[in-house]
Amino acid sequence: MSHAPPIAEMSDRARDIFRRVVDGYLLSGVPVGSKTLAQGGLNLSPASIRMVLQELEERGLLSAPHTSAGRMPTDLGLRLFVDGMMQAHEPSPQERAEIEARARGGGPVEDAIAATTAALSGLSACAGLVMVPKREQVLRSIGFVSLSQGQALAVLVSEDGSVENRVVDLPRGMGPSTLVEAGNYMTAALAGLTLAQARVRVETELTEGLAAVDEAARALIERGLAVWSEDGERRPVLIVRGQGRLLDDAATADLERVRDLLDDLDGKQEIAALLDSARAGDATRIFIGAETKLFALSGSSVIARPFRGGDGRVVGVVGVIGPTRLNYARVVPIVDFTAATLARLMG
Repeated sequence: MSHAPPIAEMSDRARDIFRRVVDGYLLSGVPVGSKTLAQGGLNLSPASIRMVLQELEERGLLSAPHTSAGRMPTDLGLRLFVDGMMQAHEPSPQERAEIEARARGGGPVEDAIAATTAALSGLSACAGLVMVPKREQVLRSIGFVSLSQGQALAVLVSEDGSVENRVVDLPRGMGPSTLVEAGNYMTAALAGLTLAQARVRVETELTEGLAAVDEAARALIERGLAVWSEDGERRPVLIVRGQGRLLDDAATADLERVRDLLDDLDGKQEIAALLDSARAGDATRIFIGAETKLFALSGSSVIARPFRGGDGRVVGVVGVIGPTRLNYARVVPIVDFTAATLARLMG
């Protein structure tokens, strides 16, 4: 990945023109031409402005689309602007109030998180994203139902009444009585525990010979718990709200890019992995366009920030995704405030 040149290497004149191009493009979505810049109060001739634009283009900070005489920032130029030139605008009292009202909406924590994400989407004109760990279910019962000669369905019922199923491969020659025995043991021994606690208890009882089950049932119990545990670790909950906001007026001219972005959002596992990389540290992370392989086609940006629970550990990541033409100065502080609100909610 290329790195943006230091701002200090740019002349005051080049820095001013570059900032005006970026501001104009982020505001309008349209490349900015030398004529527009000359009319904007720059005390320079159009020829001098064109010379500076050419220099900025040669540095890789601006590009000139074939269909326009104007210039727009490249991903490298946006990175330089975001890291060194952007002046953030704090959320207004109304924006803060809207986010906090959604977070205080009552009901399950998941509903409050989803509502807060929807508010973030509306305020940023992007799709809102939040990733939280899969909630630890407290078990009520676990049973096995035969599917075929070599497979069974492991049925997990939680204290809140939710039911989840997973297919488990059976050791050869396992009969129906073994399924019943394994299910009876797991329900009796594990009811009232979370999955993580259940796994520790089973491993202890099997290792120390405290479980009154035969070898076949033991193998099935271990296999069933392994399937549940691996699956839970692999599947964080990713909530996406406001995809429709990505179809704004400016985007309709570039529907192919929007389709690519919506396809990216459908590949939730990759988005989850990207958000997961923002968990380290406390700072807001900004991923711009082709800097991230995932968005090489759609030219999208993600702004993400981790938030912590009452014990100080990172419990999730919240953010937005939209075109690289984001109002970064406004959206970054809104994401920061939303992360702080969710941290209070989880505290």
